[in-house]
Amino acid sequence: MKQQSNFLLVMTTVVASLGGFLFGFDMAVVSGILPFVRVQFELTAFQEGWFVSSALAGCIVGVIISGNLSDRLGRKKLLYMAALLFLLAALGCSFLSELSWIIAARITGGVAVGIASSIVPLYLSEIAPDDKRGRLVTYYQLAVTIGILVAYCSNAQLLSYAEAHKADTGGGLIHFLFVQDVWRGMFGLGMLPAALFLLGLLWVPESPRWLLQRGRTSEKEGYAPLFAPAMRRALLIGILLPLFSQFSGINAIIYYGPTILNNAGITLSNSFISQIIFGAANVFFTIFAIWKVDSLGRRPLYLWGTAGATVSLILTGICFYTGATGVALLCCVLAFLAFFAFSIGPLKFVIAAEIFPDNIRARALSLSIMVMWISDTIVGQLTPVLLRNLGTAQTFWFFAAFCLCAFIAVYRLLPETKGQSFEQIEQYWKNSVKQTA
Repeated sequence: MKQQSNFLLVMTTVVASLGGFLFGFDMAVVSGILPFVRVQFELTAFQEGWFVSSALAGCIVGVIISGNLSDRLGRKKLLYMAALLFLLAALGCSFLSELSWIIAARITGGVAVGIASSIVPLYLSEIAPDDKRGRLVTYYQLAVTIGILVAYCSNAQLLSYAEAHKADTGGGLIHFLFVQDVWRGMFGLGMLPAALFLLGLLWVPESPRWLLQRGRTSEKEGYAPLFAPAMRRALLIGILLPLFSQFSGINAIIYYGPTILNNAGITLSNSFISQIIFGAANVFFTIFAIWKVDSLGRRPLYLWGTAGATVSLILTGICFYTGATGVALLCCVLAFLAFFAFSIGPLKFVIAAEIFPDNIRARALSLSIMVMWISDTIVGQLTPVLLRNLGTAQTFWFFAAFCLCAFIAVYRLLPETKGQSFEQIEQYWKNSVKQTA
């Protein structure tokens, strides 16, 4: 009976984590698609920016609707909605001819990403035993990193296939998707995991905590309980961790990936290969978080991760400042990826999904993820300005300062929650208010 229960838990985790895989795939695949779309549709700078950011607009919509809807309809129905939207978005981007309709499909995919980024870690936290909750939620982050890596690999493979067959004169669907308009094939591959996600949900149970909570939460309460005295510290943690995650410098590292590897003496045939290397490193180091999050605990991993990320970014800036852009720079960047991947990256989901009580968890997590997406937008706009006006070294030191702030915030605010039930964590917040009163 126990083996059967464990098997069901594993299969449920795998199916739910497909939402994370699709999240990563959908957000990363566009990196290889944009050059083709820019040429084919003769995009202006504004159209190019909108093509990329339209998915982000959808993400924000998805996060906004996910909290209340999942409390009203259940976690499983929201997962169904995300899976269907992922499928429709991939189908639309593969076969729609007008740019405006393709962007509409991108927005649809963004809504799916927004829902998945909020509901999947929420669902995994609610089905997990207390002693395995950190591991199960971290599987979601692992699935995101695998989705990113698969997108990079599939883009590279499809590009290679298209180059090898561009002289073919035959028509047909395969030629259209994978040679003539290879970018459509890059999008279209997302239909396979989306279909598997949709079918797998047929065997996934509803969250038992939502079933127990159903009917107890008043819709009129809205977000007011989040600001109760007992929840203020938890809310602050839920806001700061995703903010610091996006301001850690991870996007700047990915942006400088090809340059860093070239300067380290690694010959690259194209920028896809560099993305694959960094994507593989991200996956590898996330596995360490899965291994240790429920034994070492959230707090030690976060403290070591933020401290290590701070030092790594400072050293990266020094490398740029002194011109030491060889193996030393590569080691500093990989060190940063390691510290980020086992702490800052996955633990924001683990902690935000467990520090709030049942009646407000969905809405609190949606607010936390909303902060993540808004911060991501700000960093995306701010990074080029910093690089141009401050310089590369100073930009990395700017991000190092935020990692240091994250270390201080975690040290002062975050209690250890490994192995504790939701009820024990809720009682801790109540007791902390009484002690300070």
